[in-house]
Amino acid sequence: MEKKQTEKQNYTTPYEFEGRIPLKQAVPLGLQHVLAMFVGNLTPLLIITNLCAALGGAEDLMAVQVSLLQNAMLVAGIVTLVQLYAVGPIGGKVPIIMGTSSGFIGVFQSVTNVMGGGVAAYGAIMGASLIGGLFESVLGFCIRPMRKLLPAVVTGTVVLSIGLSLIGVGVGSFGGGSAAKDYGSLENLLLGAVVLIVILVFKHYLKGMASSSCILCGIIVGYIIAMLMGLFLDTTFVTAEGETVTKAWVLNWSKVAEADWISLPKFMPVKPVFSMKAIAPVLIMFVVTAVETVGDISGVMEGGVGREATDKELSGGVVCDGIGSSFAALFGVLPNTSFSQNVGLVTMTKIVNRFALACGAVFLIACGLFPKLAALISIMPQSVLGGAAVMMFASIVISGIQLVVKEPLTPRNMTIVSVSLGLGYGIGANGAILSQMPQAVSLIFGGSGIVPAAIVAILLNLFLPKDNETAKREG
Repeated sequence: MEKKQTEKQNYTTPYEFEGRIPLKQAVPLGLQHVLAMFVGNLTPLLIITNLCAALGGAEDLMAVQVSLLQNAMLVAGIVTLVQLYAVGPIGGKVPIIMGTSSGFIGVFQSVTNVMGGGVAAYGAIMGASLIGGLFESVLGFCIRPMRKLLPAVVTGTVVLSIGLSLIGVGVGSFGGGSAAKDYGSLENLLLGAVVLIVILVFKHYLKGMASSSCILCGIIVGYIIAMLMGLFLDTTFVTAEGETVTKAWVLNWSKVAEADWISLPKFMPVKPVFSMKAIAPVLIMFVVTAVETVGDISGVMEGGVGREATDKELSGGVVCDGIGSSFAALFGVLPNTSFSQNVGLVTMTKIVNRFALACGAVFLIACGLFPKLAALISIMPQSVLGGAAVMMFASIVISGIQLVVKEPLTPRNMTIVSVSLGLGYGIGANGAILSQMPQAVSLIFGGSGIVPAAIVAILLNLFLPKDNETAKREG
């Protein structure tokens, strides 16, 4: 009895990174991180493998697709643990969840077209990712001199652009997924709204564990509501073209039933191919990814811990990004980087406990070993995820604002933020403006607002004349 009381006294809150919390509290807090990023972790891989298969060699590539998806979950879990606990200089010991990056999709689509599709094209992507990851890890060791290029006004602008670029994704999921035939239907919108309302109620009207795990509670309620909807509403509808399709909110239980109970990961299911046609554009994207990771770490430390990230945290985080991406390539998985979705979750809930996030990482590894468990999460309706995502992604914007206002909003800083977001977010939202530019330019700069916003912010910070307050701080 005394032993139990002593253990209870030693527990701290989940709002401390190195705090000690009980397993029964850590597991649900970690699980909600997995639920927030699960679909996003697999989607880029599905897009690229399907494109490679469509252009040639479909049979060979589709034969390993299931293994690739399994490896994507396993790798995300392992790399997250390294980011949380660090192995030497690899890992920033920051509350970040790692996962398959969607930022490379545009460049990989270009590489696929150039390489002609099939297993050869996917192998070229793996070779470029292997080299690019090592390149990014070198950049990570140069963070200290690079830090002068990234003051709070610049990193804050990058974090703002990350949040703004994700809000559209969250709203798309809220409506059932932009690719769904019944996108924006009343049923999808109501399901997303119920999840959001449940999260708000748990977050602000309840206390303790119920408040901390509000995202998980909202998603569980979403599953239950979707099951009940399946009992009382039609699960299919006929499109204008006369095609009968299943509604986006319907839970596909057959996918869970067909999944294996256990399956071991395959090492190098697709052999890397080294081609400069693939390596050159991918290296550029890894530079951009390093800047984005600096923004993610800055955002999560500001929003979750209430302070700026240190040089060591930024360096270790970027090195982990690079080494993790190279490690992922050995298992046929696209680059693994910091997941902005989970940055939003941390900044919203303030749950930064390393043990809780590690439980989520272990759950990801389990999903990679037990496909039936992964299938249970993969059937989550997009509108359920969207109900949580709109709030999480908007909180990233708030973290960016907090970083920006850390320094006085002088005319110079206001110019940096306004011009960077105006051009960056504007180009990201209207990528067609670059349609007459070389394909490499449009793919890198038109994919999202993050890349142009980051570059414009860095250049303006370098070349705009410093005002008196900025000169005093730096000088």
